[in-house]
Amino acid sequence: MCGIIGLFNIQYEEAMRHEALKMVRTIRHRGPDWSGSYNDENCVLMHERLSIVDVEHGAQPLYDTKSGRVLAVNGEIYNHKELAMNLTKPHDWQTFSDCEVLLYLYDEFGRDFLNDLDGMFAFCLYDPKTKDYFITRDHIGIVPLYIGWDKNGVTYVASEMKAIEPYCGKLQEFPPGHYYQGNEKKFVQWYEPEWAEKIPVEAVSLTKLRQVLEDSVHKQLMCDVPYGVLISGGLDSSVIAAIAAKYSRKRVESGDVEEAWWPRLHSFAIGLEGSPDLAAARIVADAIGTVHHECLYTIQEGLDALRDVIYYLESYDVTTIRAATPMYLMARKIKSMGIKMVLSGEGADEVFGGYLYFHMAPNKEELHNESVRKLQKLSKYDCLRANKSMAAWGIEVRVPFLGKNFLEYAMNFDPVHK
Repeated sequence: MCGIIGLFNIQYEEAMRHEALKMVRTIRHRGPDWSGSYNDENCVLMHERLSIVDVEHGAQPLYDTKSGRVLAVNGEIYNHKELAMNLTKPHDWQTFSDCEVLLYLYDEFGRDFLNDLDGMFAFCLYDPKTKDYFITRDHIGIVPLYIGWDKNGVTYVASEMKAIEPYCGKLQEFPPGHYYQGNEKKFVQWYEPEWAEKIPVEAVSLTKLRQVLEDSVHKQLMCDVPYGVLISGGLDSSVIAAIAAKYSRKRVESGDVEEAWWPRLHSFAIGLEGSPDLAAARIVADAIGTVHHECLYTIQEGLDALRDVIYYLESYDVTTIRAATPMYLMARKIKSMGIKMVLSGEGADEVFGGYLYFHMAPNKEELHNESVRKLQKLSKYDCLRANKSMAAWGIEVRVPFLGKNFLEYAMNFDPVHK
């Protein structure tokens, strides 16, 4: 999980670049592997990289050598190979990164390609010839992004608020599933799923439901570094871990032909001494054959971490902080073992009505409407918590239950089946 900042409509001075360097240092925890930057008289882009795919060549910003456009991305594009096959023009490929294809999709299709993306992302694309810029965020807001403006009309964008808050007179979350075109100065919603507007009536196919979930996990194993799975002992994370174990012996990027670079799948669980969650997670790990690691912490250690947790989350929401504290502590343990990416079970409760109060829904319509409401708020709560508590230690967390293609099926069958 990387960190990005962008400054647009600036009157460039060397001092402005030094200020941008101060901004980006505040989010270096998100990308400890490398730093990259671009600037001209109108724009500064900076990138802190957590190298997950194409570790050797994928440093950012990325450049389209033919058009001159510059790109900074935080995220992963899981279907980048299929998207590259849809391109019709010759392009000067510089890397094997999953993100470079965004430059050429924009070059050929403008902003019409966004609905074709399957991934989690926030990115800024700048055209030095026109001085225009394009900013967008993924469908649900899995990856954080914030935007602000100062009194001089400078537009600021960053992965975390702390990077740009001191400079902005107005600051807000960048809305999920939207884009912002600089010369138009407005947000446009590009992700408009049918399930958000009507109650589905199609009967569920459990066979298809299983297949789309397995596909979501499978494609999210795209990774060139050691990865693992989080197991809380509950159904959601256990299902994700079991599917990951099924595919972990082959390298996804090779089309499942080559042996995996990291042949053993590691799993992680955290809890207080005697926690029933730890006992349940151990049963799951034994069943699926992972190398399992239990992280024990004390109440005092949790209390001692609170100030840091709030700093990284940028939230005072009590439930979010409570859930993030053990996740933050566990991320540090995971980092110490050389793991850089983990899969987690966030999103299942929202999709399937797993929270206890959903059982009180008076009818299927109310259940579906509440599920939609919860999904549309995830960027402020569970997505924020999972992403930022892990990114605090340079760990990327992926959430297959929120994969775009999975949501398109799981939210489009009759909610009576849930």
